[in-house]
Amino acid sequence: MKQEVDVIIMFSKTGDITPMRIRMVDEEGERRSFDIKSHRLISENVTRTMPDGMFISGNTLAYECYIVVAGRKRMVRLYYTPGIKNAWTMTDESE
Repeated sequence: MKQEVDVIIMFSKTGDITPMRIRMVDEEGERRSFDIKSHRLISENVTRTMPDGMFISGNTLAYECYIVVAGRKRMVRLYYTPGIKNAWTMTDESE
């Protein structure tokens, strides 16, 4: 499943971006927020199709993140392409 989400991020003094929290609309139409428990930057400055089917360009930031939903740890991917699409997209393969 792919959807646009709000993401709260933190910038380091060197400019590195750390995603901290995701806010999304769930299946019932309710707004829900999830703290990101861990993350890993997975983009490599190359154009390619990701395992979840998302096509990314060389400047797309891609993160593999873990959140807890209903007591279970769940992996989601976050994507952001600065200057082209100023929105975060989340994919969730567990749907």
